[in-house]
Amino acid sequence: MKQLSAKLGKAPLLEEERQTKALGIYPYFRPISSDQDAEVTINGKKVLMFGSNSYLGLTNHPKVKEAGIEAIRKYGTGCAGSPFLNGYMDIHVELEEKLAAFVGKEKAIVYSTGFQSNLGALSCIVGRGDYIICDERDHASIVDGRRLSFATQLKFKHNDMDSLEDVLKKLPVDAIKLIVVDGVFSMEGDIAPLPKIVELAEKYNGSIYVDEAHSLGVLGKQGRGVCNHFGVTDKVDIIIGTFSKSLATIGGFVAADATVMDFLRHHSRPYIFSASISPAATASVLKALEIIQQEPERLQNLWDMTNYSLKLFRDFGFEIGPTQTPIIPLYIRDLRKTFTITRDLLEEGVFVSPVMPPACPPEDTLIRFALMATHNKKQIDEAVDKIIKVFRRYDIIK
Repeated sequence: MKQLSAKLGKAPLLEEERQTKALGIYPYFRPISSDQDAEVTINGKKVLMFGSNSYLGLTNHPKVKEAGIEAIRKYGTGCAGSPFLNGYMDIHVELEEKLAAFVGKEKAIVYSTGFQSNLGALSCIVGRGDYIICDERDHASIVDGRRLSFATQLKFKHNDMDSLEDVLKKLPVDAIKLIVVDGVFSMEGDIAPLPKIVELAEKYNGSIYVDEAHSLGVLGKQGRGVCNHFGVTDKVDIIIGTFSKSLATIGGFVAADATVMDFLRHHSRPYIFSASISPAATASVLKALEIIQQEPERLQNLWDMTNYSLKLFRDFGFEIGPTQTPIIPLYIRDLRKTFTITRDLLEEGVFVSPVMPPACPPEDTLIRFALMATHNKKQIDEAVDKIIKVFRRYDIIK
């Protein structure tokens, strides 16, 4: 054990952690002692939260909380087994049916986390002789899922359709070719060009797999996702989603036709060998899905606040790239400055998330500013004023 500790202690990333801690700019694991909303409490101080993935602000919705509490009263705190055996409940069946209907697919199955959804699907739906073709900036769960597959793994340049076509045209026409993309890219906030991906998939006999983690509850009619947004749901073979963003809790799902779902139920190891999502989380997602469809003003306010923020950042000369969503990257392009600015902003009362490799290329370090439906213009104005002050301090903007 001492030998292992000695080896890990010399790891470059651990040394970077030590240095940032010594400088007082270590930006992670900041304990929050309140609910997850537009304002949170850290070290007894109120802080504006612009680092959350709760895009619709449902994590503390009274009806969502009550649904979780009632589920605990009825079912207890856990399922004590996997869905393959004793952990499959009637509310899991209900959730799978409603998720499939919401995203426009025949069937769905629910995983314990969003990460496991990608891990569980990609590791078994393609194999030897098949190809997985990923955007170079796909989420880590996609990367790890494809690594567990026996399929040949290929990449194309981020959102570059010429690069994707260059990959596809070199592959056997009759081989399984699974194109895997994030619907919305979680750090940059840009959207996968699904209509063009569909065109290329049809041209080269490929299949399409879309992770809706950051687009579900954000894009499309009633927040049904990026596939719905572009009107290509029937052209996309597999849809993945998570409950830890707009759907207010934890867990994930895969949705596709009945044949794919039946295969996953019997062959996906993270599904078969993991305990089921808890009753409280299941009931919370069911209620969140109901609220999304009953309270369209939430989605409208999210986009009102997003467009308001995008204009402010552009008007003040921030580099924000091609984002079109509530995820707004504020590029800094310097790792130490990124950490330092994150610290300074927290001291100013603004919580944002630093983004560093491997979540982005080394030259693209940034601050991730994310909107929720529960934000208002006064909070945004206050946050942007403080961000302008801190960015000017370090000559990031003029």
